[in-house]
Amino acid sequence: MQLRYGTRIEVGSGRLVKIVDRAGCIHAELTWQADGTLDRLVVAGAIVRGRVIDDPLLGPAHAIEPTGTTLSALAWARPTEIPTVADPARLPPGVGSAILNVIAHLARWADVPVLRYAGPYPTPALFHTLRRSFHTTATEAAFTADVLGRATRLARDPLPFELVPDPCERVAIPGGFVELRAGLERVVHHGVAYERGGGIARLVEAVDDDDAGADRLAAEIWFGDQRYARVAVFTDDGHVVQEPRPIPPCRSDVIGRAFPPPLRAALAELVAELVPAPLADDARAVLTARAITWADLAARAAVEVPTGFAVHAALWDRLAPHGLARVAQALAEALAPVVASTIVAELATRSRDLK
Repeated sequence: MQLRYGTRIEVGSGRLVKIVDRAGCIHAELTWQADGTLDRLVVAGAIVRGRVIDDPLLGPAHAIEPTGTTLSALAWARPTEIPTVADPARLPPGVGSAILNVIAHLARWADVPVLRYAGPYPTPALFHTLRRSFHTTATEAAFTADVLGRATRLARDPLPFELVPDPCERVAIPGGFVELRAGLERVVHHGVAYERGGGIARLVEAVDDDDAGADRLAAEIWFGDQRYARVAVFTDDGHVVQEPRPIPPCRSDVIGRAFPPPLRAALAELVAELVPAPLADDARAVLTARAITWADLAARAAVEVPTGFAVHAALWDRLAPHGLARVAQALAEALAPVVASTIVAELATRSRDLK
């Protein structure tokens, strides 16, 4: 069976066995036991073993090799729940989303109308990952409303939100892949995701004279209302028009400088308003106690580092002329998802240790 953008779904004995893009790249390969249960699922960077094991945290589960973590047991031939990963931080970049996309393909193949998430970590990051392979009317706020409580008690009851399978087509490009559904929705290049809408790494219409044309989209880095770098140009069906190029280094004078405690405290209040409400107090505590420094982060706005957090120095260079309030808001928007992920990961570690 061939999908809209050339992805080929191969079937054997009535089971989905391979997902191959139009360029011939294998994105998933499945083998099945004679009784119809999964033997193994192979995606780039990991193998999910179909044999059910007893995991101390999840109970019935599947090993994900070679990551050292596990996935809650799933009825792969007809999945009705979104599984949970015992330690998501152990997954290489892109592995979690690849597995979820395969599950969406399997659910669609089996005519499963909706799935539900039944795990302890309904984080903003998971919500956005799920939306790349499923449709839902749930909002991020509703999905993440009890993230702290579920993580603390390691909840396994399903959330009430319906997730309708709508897998994307992944197509390999040099250094990454593109994702297509109703046109080009996402570009991943060297681990950086470019998407439509706001944010620093974004997909925008290519309007320059050299690249202008029907259905051209550019993967670019933006700070404020200014483009910082153009990485590549694509057609709306994901073909590369301009080959990916390196992001130029940032040479800001503020690189390496640490934020003073009063600024960290002010940012903590702004970030607390942006993270899911149950994480607000923890966000204040984390940002008040840990260092924040300016750095050259290439295509990332903010990252966690051993001493705390780092933010891209270009935010200062590009936004300082617009006033400190604009800089502070941009910093809060950059830090909020990183801080939220840090808090949930640390809470999950503590919960696993207690168990």
